[in-house]
Amino acid sequence: MKPQNLCQRSLVVLSILVLELLSFQHLVTAQAPAKHKQAQKPAKQKSAPEPIWDLVVAGGTVVTMDPSHRILENGIVVVKQGDTIFAVEASTPAAVNKYMHEAKQLIDARGKLVLPGFINGHTHAPMTLLRGLKDDVTLEEWLTKFIFPAEAKNVNEEFVRWGTRLALAEQIRGGVTTFADMYYFEDAVAEETKAAGVRGVLGETILDFPAPDNKNNDAMLEYTEKFLKRWQGDALIHAAAAPHSMYTCSDKTLQDTEALARKYNAPILIHVGETRKELNDSREKHGTTPVQYLDKLGILGPEVLAAHCIFVDDTDRKILAQRHVGCVHNPSSNMMLASGVAPVIEERAAGIAVGLGTDGPAGSNNDLNLMEEMDLAAKLQKITKMDPRALSAKAVVDMATIEGARALHMDKEIGSLEAGKKADIVLLGLDAPNAVPMFDVYAQLAYALKGSDVETVIIGGRVVMRDKKLLTVDEPAAIAKAKEFKYRVEASLK
Repeated sequence: MKPQNLCQRSLVVLSILVLELLSFQHLVTAQAPAKHKQAQKPAKQKSAPEPIWDLVVAGGTVVTMDPSHRILENGIVVVKQGDTIFAVEASTPAAVNKYMHEAKQLIDARGKLVLPGFINGHTHAPMTLLRGLKDDVTLEEWLTKFIFPAEAKNVNEEFVRWGTRLALAEQIRGGVTTFADMYYFEDAVAEETKAAGVRGVLGETILDFPAPDNKNNDAMLEYTEKFLKRWQGDALIHAAAAPHSMYTCSDKTLQDTEALARKYNAPILIHVGETRKELNDSREKHGTTPVQYLDKLGILGPEVLAAHCIFVDDTDRKILAQRHVGCVHNPSSNMMLASGVAPVIEERAAGIAVGLGTDGPAGSNNDLNLMEEMDLAAKLQKITKMDPRALSAKAVVDMATIEGARALHMDKEIGSLEAGKKADIVLLGLDAPNAVPMFDVYAQLAYALKGSDVETVIIGGRVVMRDKKLLTVDEPAAIAKAKEFKYRVEASLK
């Protein structure tokens, strides 16, 4: 045997002997009496690896609403960095091995639909406490004879807080993860929304007459500026300025509000083209439509969210599309107040992003059920056009999710289940009588499933409702307070 080979072999044998010796020493230590154990340094034990995924939702039918409208029959949604989606993919053995074993929180979604949270593009949330105060009258009569007097006598910060809590409970139960609001004491609305873990585009209402929170125009603008400053950069709250409409705000008020909003790069929420009276008054006073007049004033732009947009002609639609204004269709409200039917099909064809809204939960719609708005939006267009193909189930699910996000100018952040977007996720059960059988996911969502089928809601990676149990809003307290306020409001109007 060559000396070199002999040397190499000797090294291998030596290595084996060392390993055997170490193994023997470990065995002796393990079997030694307690006294001997204490004399030895405790062997360092390998700690279990820290979970690296904040939340994993696995096993459900994942309706992504992404650009390709993927539907994963057995999908997995992975959340990392607290509020952000890391991955959306099929639950393959490799994915299960990669994600499920290292999740801090795991939600079993088998037998459920998993989709992005619904977006309520227009409401007046605290008006839950005026629900049913007066119905079956015109918008003008409802506002001037009932709502404005009731608000003047009852709306204060306490009213707004409790009304918002009640609205938040109702919206979470219906799968709404983001809502756009216009009301008074909006800073209190923001605090309650933030506490509940809900995402909100929240607009402080500005008018040309005294409001419950501010008695003159200067005070309204001052309050709004403080509100915009306070919530800048918040993860959940997008503070907005909300000039009510062109018929309740002067040209100066509209332009001052627009300048303030743009100073802080904030959204502008406004009612546009809601009634025929608004259209006729605008033509008589300004010689043109509300949309064209607002454009002339320089109000319209990519930060504007216009509620209703019923009375808009071809020229109006071109302007709204060119200015990248988002519109919100409110079918229940438009039907209940007999305002008219928004030309949703024509608006979408013109390139306008059209979302869905419930409007306020009093008089113009007595609930905050966005799933009902999907159903009504499709059927209203079908009967108006006398064509069952007019607005499809898939289209209205789009409007409740990704297109609603585009209308709010937030589609880079929410509206679909995609890596890099916020983890706003809802799970709907599929075991109720109205939920089976399911041949088409979009038709099931638009026409069969109800808000009551929502079981779990996640907003920014935080579970705010689990198996129909609200985790961030004291629902019994909100319900009890609502009953108290009913008597207060009644007494104030006598």
